[in-house]
Amino acid sequence: MLQPVQLFKILSDETRLAIVMLLRESGEMCVCDLCGATSESQPKISRHMAILREAELVLDRREGKWVHYRLSPHMPAWAAETITTSWHCCGKMFVSGWINQRHHPAEMNRTHSFNHM
Repeated sequence: MLQPVQLFKILSDETRLAIVMLLRESGEMCVCDLCGATSESQPKISRHMAILREAELVLDRREGKWVHYRLSPHMPAWAAETITTSWHCCGKMFVSGWINQRHHPAEMNRTHSFNHM
């Protein structure tokens, strides 16, 4: 059974947090789309997905050679509520900022520096 400390350890990794927020936004995504959205390699995303699967936070569905993931409706209610609260608080902003930073890091660094001057 998933414990709070375990959930927060899992979500403390920026890539896993981004994956969970992306799945919360999209409903279901294939590994290739997660790779594109996070600019991470397929093996790295697969390792993160294994951790999320082990914790029973995500479910996978195979379609030919593609694997699609979604958040598990069977996760503990408190975990789903934590993810939903995080999503409502800053999920869209986090996801779009994280994706933009991964795809345009120089622009984000200039903007980030400019905003803090």
